[in-house]
Amino acid sequence: MRGLIVAAGLAVLLAACAQAPRRAGAPLPALALAPAAFGGAIGLAQQLRFARLDGAAVGAKPLDAALEIDAERVRLAALALSRRVLTLSWDGRTLDVERDPQLPPQVDPARVLRDVQLVLWPAAAIAAALPAGWTLHESGLRRELRHGPSVAVAIEYAATPAWAGTIVLENRHEGYRLTIDSRELAP
Repeated sequence: MRGLIVAAGLAVLLAACAQAPRRAGAPLPALALAPAAFGGAIGLAQQLRFARLDGAAVGAKPLDAALEIDAERVRLAALALSRRVLTLSWDGRTLDVERDPQLPPQVDPARVLRDVQLVLWPAAAIAAALPAGWTLHESGLRRELRHGPSVAVAIEYAATPAWAGTIVLENRHEGYRLTIDSRELAP
């Protein structure tokens, strides 16, 4: 029974974010940057909190995640009450995914990878990968992905390096806010 409650809670959470209202216009760029473009290696334990920008209730608890990045691969495991519900592995060519059967099909692992890279990869690597019409602006502890003059995604960092404090990603284009609290794992 606990497993069904966990999966149902996660399904509500992720479906709410996945189905948040999207703005008209070009979809956000996929990114899919090589792991080596991160420029180092890190292991993080994270807590992820989601909210919809339209004020609709999400109705689920935060997710725990483990994120590892090195020159060869990006690995992410999302957990709900210690149960793994999504695992992804990206080697720069192939995105391997394992999903809990209860996870809604609207949850797109490519979007998860895009958000991880948009938050953590160096600005120069992201900017070089953007299609025409998209730009990345970074000033102090703020990063913005813009389409023309419009801010599609705004990211606020509490500290440097980015993972040293709370990160708030506000995806105005797809209608959600993701708050990430990280702590670096010992090597």
